[in-house]
Amino acid sequence: MAEIVLISPRFSPSYWGWEHALPMLRAKALFPPIGLPLLAALTPPGHSVSIIDENIEAIDWDRCARADIVGLTGMNVQRERMHEILAELKRRGAFVVVGGPWVSVYEQDFGDRPDAIFIGEAEETWPRFLAEWSEGRHQRRYEQAAKTDMAAVPAPRFDLLPMHEYLYGGMQISRGCPFTCEFCDIIVVFGRRPRVKRPEQVIRELDQLAAAGKRDIFIADDNLVGNKRAIKPILREIAAWQKAHGYKVSLATEASIDLAEDAEMLRLMAEANIDAVFIGIESTNEASLRETRKIQNLSDRAGTLLDKVRRIQAAGIMVTCGLIVGFDNDDESVFESHRRFAEQARIPQAMVNVLLAIPRTPLFERLQREGRLVGDGAGTYWGSGAFFTNVIPLRMDRGALLERYVELVQDLYAPEAFFSRIDALCLEAGWLPASGRTAYLKRHPLRRLARSCAAAIQAAYVFAQLMRRVPDAALRRQYRGRLLKVLTSRPNPRLLRMYCVYCAIHFHHDHLIRQMAADRAGFAIERDRAGTAPAALSNRPGREASAPRRATARSPG
Repeated sequence: MAEIVLISPRFSPSYWGWEHALPMLRAKALFPPIGLPLLAALTPPGHSVSIIDENIEAIDWDRCARADIVGLTGMNVQRERMHEILAELKRRGAFVVVGGPWVSVYEQDFGDRPDAIFIGEAEETWPRFLAEWSEGRHQRRYEQAAKTDMAAVPAPRFDLLPMHEYLYGGMQISRGCPFTCEFCDIIVVFGRRPRVKRPEQVIRELDQLAAAGKRDIFIADDNLVGNKRAIKPILREIAAWQKAHGYKVSLATEASIDLAEDAEMLRLMAEANIDAVFIGIESTNEASLRETRKIQNLSDRAGTLLDKVRRIQAAGIMVTCGLIVGFDNDDESVFESHRRFAEQARIPQAMVNVLLAIPRTPLFERLQREGRLVGDGAGTYWGSGAFFTNVIPLRMDRGALLERYVELVQDLYAPEAFFSRIDALCLEAGWLPASGRTAYLKRHPLRRLARSCAAAIQAAYVFAQLMRRVPDAALRRQYRGRLLKVLTSRPNPRLLRMYCVYCAIHFHHDHLIRQMAADRAGFAIERDRAGTAPAALSNRPGREASAPRRATARSPG
């Protein structure tokens, strides 16, 4: 039978990865990949499977060359590294199959170099390929005809990964999203009918992750509340599991803003100890929301975006958001509007991206018809360093768009602005994390004392790391001042630990923004010398609208 090696390429440093904060938090990567452990679980008995996550360890090229099959996956942000790995594997004569989100939307990017490719989900096609390979034959292209039945999906083989090296554990409860956002590839690959696992599957995976020592788990769903009727019984089961296990696991996830319109859903999430959620706000410009068909974010009888964010926060759920600039209806006023929204909403981490058109999405197809994509649009981008786009904006000069984007990010992550948003939420508004754990610990004072002591020790460790690793004396003083403010105004060990972690996260953002500013300066010089916009930059990896960079099972393989 086959010896199989599955590879997840490394990510370049980005807002999503916390690469500069992770050493202070005793981790090498934020999340484990979910797709490859799932492929391993789908592999029939008799085959030998191992996983290399390049974010944790270097690729053992000799081991890959000896393997019968090497599987390579990746998202669009990993595209460049995927090509490098594929080239080296083929140079060594390896049999290579490629799957995952990027090849699923732009298979022609790989030409005829892979021995086989997998488009979309692979729960059915991966076992079929292995059976055909064992018989000495295989197709070059596999695409699953029907959407995967999530009730039949096995638990990922996380035993094949060094789980202690990841800050979070990872799991997936559902796939798909009911909405029709123009820029989103989720509905293209996974459809608009969210498919959900059974409660017992979810609990089994929670047991496995808890046994692996994970106390923080990210639920990497496209939209956790996309199928509310199906998810509520699962949340009740998770809440019961949390109660039985002493609320030892904190959960975070992604959801749409209409979560705020369902009081029962908010209560169930809090009882399940989901204390953080990423929401794609995308734009504060309602004309842009209509343009991109993000209708769920429009103001309605349930309130404005700001009203809804605050309702979620009031349930004890921290909100992180994604914002986009560069829609057709955006002019230069959008930058100040986005900055003001993040401040008023008291959102510490507001992630901003320039609009990007992903192949096969309605946005890509529309802009292609209008002749408003850079180069071929799929593999060609315009910009420099960390900020780039393949979209020719309608109401702004491209150079101005990218320069104002950098200014916005600098404004959002200036120390005073960043920590003022946290202070407004946690010190002034008195925010408390999800009510389930809080209520439980009130009933168990000894456990509350033990966890407070653990939180204090963890805070002290992160603080020591900050003082040792942050080279900028002014930043170190800023961090000391912020932590002293917590100690004097709201001396809570868990809150102090959270602030220490936010200091580490801020250092990560600050490091990236300094590099971004340097890239912008070089970009401006190049543009001035040319007397116009520089030529498009090809082979630059894209990124997915404003969704977090997730190691998910969007497309196993």
